[in-house]
Amino acid sequence: MPMGENASSQIKILADTQALVEAAAEYFVTVAAQATAATGRCVIALSGGSTPKSLYALLATPTWAKRVDWSRLHLCWGDERCVPPEDAASNYHMTREALLDHVPVPSQNIHRIHGEIEPVAAASMYESELRGLFGTPEGPPLLKPDTRFDLVLLGMGANGHTASLFPGLAAVQETGRWVMAEYVAEVSMWRVTLTPPVLNAAADVIFLVSGADKASMLARVVAAPRQPDVLPAQAIAPAAGTLRWLVDTTAAADLTSEE
Repeated sequence: MPMGENASSQIKILADTQALVEAAAEYFVTVAAQATAATGRCVIALSGGSTPKSLYALLATPTWAKRVDWSRLHLCWGDERCVPPEDAASNYHMTREALLDHVPVPSQNIHRIHGEIEPVAAASMYESELRGLFGTPEGPPLLKPDTRFDLVLLGMGANGHTASLFPGLAAVQETGRWVMAEYVAEVSMWRVTLTPPVLNAAADVIFLVSGADKASMLARVVAAPRQPDVLPAQAIAPAAGTLRWLVDTTAAADLTSEE
């Protein structure tokens, strides 16, 4: 699996989107409990998108919500559109409506990207916040507990992008900055995104991929030679962590048995 050369990597195929979401919820609960037991907190980078939205809605239900010590969680985002937080296009807005309005996460533990301000300034502000959160004022992320994300949730677009790492853009190749702002002509919008160095420092990274429209791209990302400029999802290969792909049967349709 070329994109996982430096990571412990695995693909789990679920019967349908609901089964995928339930599997993701189990990982979320398990990672939260383990990290909290080890360090007293759990730091998670959330994703936008329809499948993560279903995950957040499930976690907000009483049966699931009671399995998480929300007071110990710190919630961040992998990327954000440069829109105000009340805008329907905002990943933060979606997460707030699906999850945050329904569970007791302390306000000081919610670390959103300020998409309403100038994009480069928003990226710089967010990097400073993350460096403070992880106690790493300068240099690369550290690969040890309490100094990195315990869990990163990611999706994958039909064009192979993940977070706001889009084909051909500079953020995919970034090696120093943790956060970048770029104008994405493909969607005619500024985006702020975490970069591979901080994403690949995470203890656990989980891709959530569902739908037949993702099948051919998923097969390319998993099996093709590594070319992250073309297939940005291949840039995700945790240096000292686990990479998991949770995919439904329609998204997995083009995978071979070897994968």
